[in-house]
Amino acid sequence: MTGKNVTPVAQIIHEKAYPRFNLGQRWEHLLLILSFTVLLLTGLPQKYRDFSWSQDLLSSPERLELIQQIHHIAAIVMTIEVLYHLGRAIYLITRRKLSGDIFPVWQDVLDAGQMLRYLLFMRKDKPKFGRYNFEQKVTYWVIFFGILIMVISGFIIWFPEFFTKFLPGGVIPAAKLAHSTEAVVAAIFILIWHIYHVHFERLNLSIFTGRLTEREMREFHEKEYERLHPEKTDNTQSGERQ
Repeated sequence: MTGKNVTPVAQIIHEKAYPRFNLGQRWEHLLLILSFTVLLLTGLPQKYRDFSWSQDLLSSPERLELIQQIHHIAAIVMTIEVLYHLGRAIYLITRRKLSGDIFPVWQDVLDAGQMLRYLLFMRKDKPKFGRYNFEQKVTYWVIFFGILIMVISGFIIWFPEFFTKFLPGGVIPAAKLAHSTEAVVAAIFILIWHIYHVHFERLNLSIFTGRLTEREMREFHEKEYERLHPEKTDNTQSGERQ
């Protein structure tokens, strides 16, 4: 024995990563977050003008004009992002390259029922999910149609004279109500539903990193993992039968 202290060597674990979102999708998400946040911060003071904090922000015509300009710039950014998203989807459809994983199917209804029974302790296991589970599909489509409503109603409010040339005048107050109400509903939905499922239920950073670990794939997207590795599924089933 030499009496020398032996420093333990740290064990390095290499875990396989699976692509989840490409660079373009991650940039879309970032632009959506930034534009929606700016729209919310500049839109709420205009909606709730009777409150003292709103009156402080809109205390002069110059301040009101500045906030409206910022709101319009953010609206243009969001509109460009929406048009790009739709254009890319249409292009992929024409090339037969668009995955149908994000579209709702009857299995999502069954999965929701199974998850409810799991949460009520009526079954032991959670349902298996594919690339997107029913919660993620609900999030996508609620936000998609919500943004669509806000974009259309927002441009009607922005250019009332143009739209009232071929639409009845009552469309303007209807657009104002739809625009502001949908913005509040979308904000509540994102803060409660989306952030809970992404950051509190589990810390899911794949929209920023673009990938999922093998453990995340096996735990949260088991059907997708089995589809990518049918040989592992076959070996597991063979072992269970023996």
